[in-house]
Amino acid sequence: MSLRHPVVAITGSSGAGTTSVTKTFQEIFRREGITAAIVEGDSFHRFDRNEMKLAMAAAEQNSDRHFSHFGPEANLLEELETLFRDYGETGVGLVRRYLHDAAEAKPFGQDPGTFTPWEELTPGSDLLFYEGLHGAAVHEAVDVARYTDLLVGVVPIINLEWIQKVIRDKTERGYSSEAVIDTILRRMPDYVKFICPQFSRTYVNFQRVPTVDTSNPFIARSIPTADESFVVIRFADPKVIDFPYLLSMLHDSFMSRPNCIVVPGGKMDLAMQLIFTPLILRLMDKRPTRRP
Repeated sequence: MSLRHPVVAITGSSGAGTTSVTKTFQEIFRREGITAAIVEGDSFHRFDRNEMKLAMAAAEQNSDRHFSHFGPEANLLEELETLFRDYGETGVGLVRRYLHDAAEAKPFGQDPGTFTPWEELTPGSDLLFYEGLHGAAVHEAVDVARYTDLLVGVVPIINLEWIQKVIRDKTERGYSSEAVIDTILRRMPDYVKFICPQFSRTYVNFQRVPTVDTSNPFIARSIPTADESFVVIRFADPKVIDFPYLLSMLHDSFMSRPNCIVVPGGKMDLAMQLIFTPLILRLMDKRPTRRP
């Protein structure tokens, strides 16, 4: 953890909705005049798209049908830990980009599914913002979580997470339903072993709970809307949260436990703005004043 160069990490699995949370943070950064160095978790995968296919095939030949991006073997966790540590100490660190599609790849003259070369972050940012699978990862000698100043988990209930992933992968990436289900099944052991434990290390978790039937997520034709959901927000340290203020600002919300507030899904963005703006400003205020 660093007072001079804070690290903020959003962690959640594929289809959890971390991208929406990132947009809210970007709005906070813009409004408050904060320069954030933004890092995507996909850039710390060990293999590019073609290499991952080969690695999965090799794993299956060795009777390992659960090799996935959720597990440590498919990721550069040591390099991610080093980035968080180095940024906290110096305000810079080594990063690269994963080029998801042709539009992202074209400016670099590369193929989609590849990585850009490693390069150092531009100095002068106010904080590092990470969004990905392993912002709170701990595995063997690697402890990514220890170098963060604010950890946020995005964890919709599992059926909703699957609905979001199935529909996204089918409509945006052209996968078949069978291919998406195979991916979910392959990732399940690593989800249990390496993704779920991270949400016990976060400072705050956002869990969206639908109020419509999601019993069979694999036949759903649409994602439940925000207005068809509640969001359970859990705080690791509720003593610093002004719950009466949140309840007064977030109408129809209520406390379910001393460290949990439940808000209507349509107010999730507002809730994040109210919760994270003071937390981010507090991180900024704690930084030592630079001498002229």
